[in-house]
Amino acid sequence: MELTTFWFIVIGVLWVGYLVLEGFDFGVGMLLPILGRGTDPGDSDRRRRVLINTIGPVWDGNEVWVLTAGGAMFAAFPHWYATLFSGFYLPLLLILVALIVRNLGFDYRGKRDSVAWRRGWDRAIVIGSALPALLWGVALTNVVRGVPIDAHREYVGNLFTLLNPVALIGGITTLLLFLTHGALFVALKTEGPIRADARRLAGRIGVVAAGFAVLFLAILGFGKGTVFSWATTVVAAVALVSALVANARQREGWAFAGTFVTIAGAVATMFIVLFPDVMPSTLNPAWSLTVANASSTPYTLRIMTVVALIFTPIVIAYQAWTYWVFRKRIAVHHIPAALEHVPV
Repeated sequence: MELTTFWFIVIGVLWVGYLVLEGFDFGVGMLLPILGRGTDPGDSDRRRRVLINTIGPVWDGNEVWVLTAGGAMFAAFPHWYATLFSGFYLPLLLILVALIVRNLGFDYRGKRDSVAWRRGWDRAIVIGSALPALLWGVALTNVVRGVPIDAHREYVGNLFTLLNPVALIGGITTLLLFLTHGALFVALKTEGPIRADARRLAGRIGVVAAGFAVLFLAILGFGKGTVFSWATTVVAAVALVSALVANARQREGWAFAGTFVTIAGAVATMFIVLFPDVMPSTLNPAWSLTVANASSTPYTLRIMTVVALIFTPIVIAYQAWTYWVFRKRIAVHHIPAALEHVPV
């Protein structure tokens, strides 16, 4: 295997890892006002703190995947990185701002004993979760289907070029899948009424997500599909149906594994359809960026490969250990009634 192909696969795996892990983070954040609704203000606050605490130990570690993916793109395919981040500057800036605001919400929500203060940061968490969930789907769909790139490898479209109907379907699909994924994660990590509410909500959203996912993957497949991309599409579809069935039978672990595989299969399908391009040009196929003309030198790729083979297993092992340590369920009765001086 050529190193350019190897690093394309590595970057695809990094994006899969980011979206399946950060995906349930986004889902939990978006569900805060729904699953966090209690019988009174005090109960609502404790329910929301339960939701935040389900992802509290892992959300920042999940974001490392996108940093690594961006770094790998910059080092392995600098022309891809330059064209993507300059052409998609505004949507990527919106994603970055949303992530910053969302992360501030996690850190600052419990710093003051004020209902208005907490509600303000709750809104920041919801918006900061929903916007990236939508825009990542829009961005990746545009990368796969192609954008206007000229002979100088520069993006010549605008923001409205990216907000085309197919890309918006991709964004809605990722948003709905993340909502389902997040609801199942809450059901897996909690006890009591929140667990039942999350399971019920996952079933309802999952049906809608399945419809959009089938439509979106069919559009990709009929346009540029291959045997391998259709195989991953089938895997994603079967996994989503299996997740909904497992959720109906109150098997949260299998249900969460199903949406995990669904998102992984959908993202894998996108990268399979994309290869050997990394950014197709809709103006002229000859102007497309490929793994060959967008890559770094072979020497750079060899050094990167050695470093990745040494440190990647260490990082994965550490993150897996983190999930294992914080594997137990939590419930409202684990949250103190008084908020003063209690960090969230």
